Amino acid sequence: MQVYSNIFIHKETGDLLGYDLAVKRDRGSGVDALLYVYEGGGSDPGVPLSGQISNNRLSIQGTWVEHLVEYPSKKEIVQEHFVKIVGVMDSATFRGELTIKGMDEDERVRLKRVRRIWSCKNWSRSSSN
Repeated sequence: MQVYSNIFIHKETGDLLGYDLAVKRDRGSGVDALLYVYEGGGSDPGVPLSGQISNNRLSIQGTWVEHLVEYPSKKEIVQEHFVKIVGVMDSATFRGELTIKGMDEDERVRLKRVRRIWSCKNWSRSSSN
């Protein structure tokens, strides 16, 4: 899989913010992908996406099923968001537009190629620095 990311830690709040996008090319022009959304802490499991790539132009889509807990009742709420990503992917970057229906408006993103998704980093090494 090719992994692209723009994850950062907000200096004032310490929140983890951004996206990881892991893309696996299938035979021909098909692709499967996982989108990880970071909104303050760790990400839920990756959002499964599928689509096409042609001449480095990536077009993928899927449904993000978000499980939330309403307080103080502790009632589980399930929200579904249609996700679409369109852009240009090369060996170093992905540049394009991310749409998550029911969330903010379309977002222009620039993701850099990284070795692995954020949640798979080796924390024992980074915590000793």
